Amino acid sequence: MSEDPDVVSRRIARESIERDDPTGWFENLYAAAADGSAVVPWDRGTAHQLLIDWVDESEPDGTGKTALVVGAGTGWDAELIADRGYDTTAFDISPTAIETAHRNHPGSKAHYIVADLLAPPADWHRAFDLVVEIYTVQALPIPLQPDAIKQVTELVGPGGTLLVIAAARPDTQPDDEIQGPPWPLTRAAIQSFTTPDLHLIQLDQAPSPTAPTTLRWRAEYLRD
Repeated sequence: MSEDPDVVSRRIARESIERDDPTGWFENLYAAAADGSAVVPWDRGTAHQLLIDWVDESEPDGTGKTALVVGAGTGWDAELIADRGYDTTAFDISPTAIETAHRNHPGSKAHYIVADLLAPPADWHRAFDLVVEIYTVQALPIPLQPDAIKQVTELVGPGGTLLVIAAARPDTQPDDEIQGPPWPLTRAAIQSFTTPDLHLIQLDQAPSPTAPTTLRWRAEYLRD
């Protein structure tokens, strides 16, 4: 394929946004990838390295606990979490992504379903012991991000953990300078995942494992 995958994804996203369908581009991109006419830039064929690092450092034991993976794509992050013993639900707005996840991981212990972060099932409200959000909020246009962040926070159950991994940008960089996707998150956006009972307990900013000139947030939150 001659065209840069990031260029293709931005073109597909722009066409969707111009149709006033800012989340429709996910299905369009995964469908194009399924027929070989595009590549999903963030589909690494393995779990995200910063998630792997967190699992190695924290050594979470998911026995008897539930987990939710937001914007699960083709399932690599969900498989890592399921392997830690969590009863893992993984969702994506793209039916093709979920179909691909089922195909990639036959016999998986994770439950892959189609759902919309901006309108999640009511029974997910504060229902999970671990919520993992990697790159989903940043893949939404900036005006949609506050609502998406609020929806993510409302998935974390009492005593639960939220892990967020996202591209970083300076707070001083104007929104209109960002030609997404992605639309990286400022420190203020990362801090806005906090609520009176959901506390930021660790925040790291480090070079991307695959693109050292790009900075990534890894933020961990804990609900009372």
